Amino acid sequence: MSDTPTGLQDTGPAAGAGVLEARLTGGLSRAEFARKVWARTALLTRRASDFSDLFSADAVDELVARRGLRTPFLRVAKDGSTLPEASFTSSGGIGATVSDQLDDTALWRAFADGATLVLQALHRTWEPVAELAARLGTELGHPVQANAYVTPPQNRGFDAHYDVHDVFVLQIEGTKRWIVHEPVHPDPLRDQPWTDRRTAVAEAARGEPHTDTVLEPGDVLYLPRGWLHAAEAQGEVSVHLTLGVHTWTRHALAEQLAEAALATLRDDPGMRGTLPLGTEGPGEELERVREHLLAAIAGADPAPLFHRARRGQARPAPMGPLAQLAAVGELRADSPVRLRASLEARLDGPRLLTRVGWLDFPRADLPSVARMLDGEVRTAGDLGVELVRRLLRAGVLVPAER
Repeated sequence: MSDTPTGLQDTGPAAGAGVLEARLTGGLSRAEFARKVWARTALLTRRASDFSDLFSADAVDELVARRGLRTPFLRVAKDGSTLPEASFTSSGGIGATVSDQLDDTALWRAFADGATLVLQALHRTWEPVAELAARLGTELGHPVQANAYVTPPQNRGFDAHYDVHDVFVLQIEGTKRWIVHEPVHPDPLRDQPWTDRRTAVAEAARGEPHTDTVLEPGDVLYLPRGWLHAAEAQGEVSVHLTLGVHTWTRHALAEQLAEAALATLRDDPGMRGTLPLGTEGPGEELERVREHLLAAIAGADPAPLFHRARRGQARPAPMGPLAQLAAVGELRADSPVRLRASLEARLDGPRLLTRVGWLDFPRADLPSVARMLDGEVRTAGDLGVELVRRLLRAGVLVPAER
């Protein structure tokens, strides 16, 4: 039974380090993390960072009671099961007559009765967490989501299970005991949830754990997808953040490669041809199809599909419409602008592909567009005032501080 899965704790982060090194791994560099830990093993880091700037019990109360959140931004779990949404939602009342706003009274009663509150998609609703998730996703090259788990004393929200994404668990307030076991199904795909292997998971959870530890505020636990875990609050309310890393896999790349190959076969008259009369199985036709499919795969380029999928995995950074309108109306040559964050922008010939759509440019504008993609603050005069005006209207550029 281990309290320190890799023995890498309590090292100070280097100056200028990214989110991973400075806040989550106690100074373990991105290269070291990639070589020793990533997708391989659990990592417990004691006193990784002070997370009070990210989230708190006050933030929980603010979100639940004052933000008018609706499902699915919150779910409630007790004794391993998720409660029906109708048990903790109600109408918003006059002027907000939606039926699924959070009911803070119902949530209080459920919480007092031992239920765990799960605030989902905090990367969309709480700015400090959203910024951290976006920066981490950029560093890792995989999209990141964020949930908060708020558990009453001596309670657990979920039984032993595994996730189909990697997680970083950040203990915010209180303490929580985590019991971790090695996978029964390593590296599960997104359509291979733990519920498909309930018996194996339950049996493994009864065995000797890989890690049995209590997380305290500032501690971080990293678990690759597939690692079994169960957590229970100790003598006080526990609040922790889970950063879920939805990893790209070779299987996903294979799917995109196959999709690209099949798209080319649509233009092959022979492949569109009808099988002979009386066909009861693939027979001799299979070899012909396999030959054409292998040739199509050899020549297929999955990159466009891959980048399109990446763009669809997340949203760009928030953009205020009033500030944007003012920036367009007040644009001058010395106006500072920058590329909107988390836009996943890339040039493909004369076309700029982004999460907010695509734009084609004349050849003369391409050098300025390419310079813009580095994310540095530039003036409208440097890039071209009319080009900047177009990009501001498209939501690609945003005003920057001087």
